[in-house]
Amino acid sequence: MIRIFLLICLQFVLNLNAEFTSKDCRDLGFIKSQLFCSSCSSLSEYGLDELKDHCRECCQKDIDSDGKLKVYPKAVLEVCTCKFGAYPQIQAFIKSDRPSKFPNLSIKYVRGLDPIVKLMDELGNVKETLSITKWNTDTVQEFFETRLSKVLMEDDYLRTNRV
Repeated sequence: MIRIFLLICLQFVLNLNAEFTSKDCRDLGFIKSQLFCSSCSSLSEYGLDELKDHCRECCQKDIDSDGKLKVYPKAVLEVCTCKFGAYPQIQAFIKSDRPSKFPNLSIKYVRGLDPIVKLMDELGNVKETLSITKWNTDTVQEFFETRLSKVLMEDDYLRTNRV
């Protein structure tokens, strides 16, 4: 009897530390590859507090231990031009002047690839890869504004022409 009780307790403790699989999250209505933990805190604004625990099990950590959003010095947006028809919002972002606002963002065309963003450290090592298939142009821009470190433009007119 005590043995069964201990086994049940052990199973309970092991389940506490388990993370949901992508399928589990999909069944709950979350897309694990596109969900950031910082989004989970905004659920209470919409009266969805009961979803927070599941959200936190399915999200990608985008906040450092000190509570600040992780910011990266470089990023690459990879996409195939043959997929522009399926992702017009990504095409609109790329063809607009928006990418020029991010000098540390490069766009790479890879045949047959759905749109992804690779976030990198100073040495160019990929630290995070995110699917952006469901993002609109404003979401892409906002993401780069918050997750890419700001770069001072060397040829900034006001900066170089000071008297």
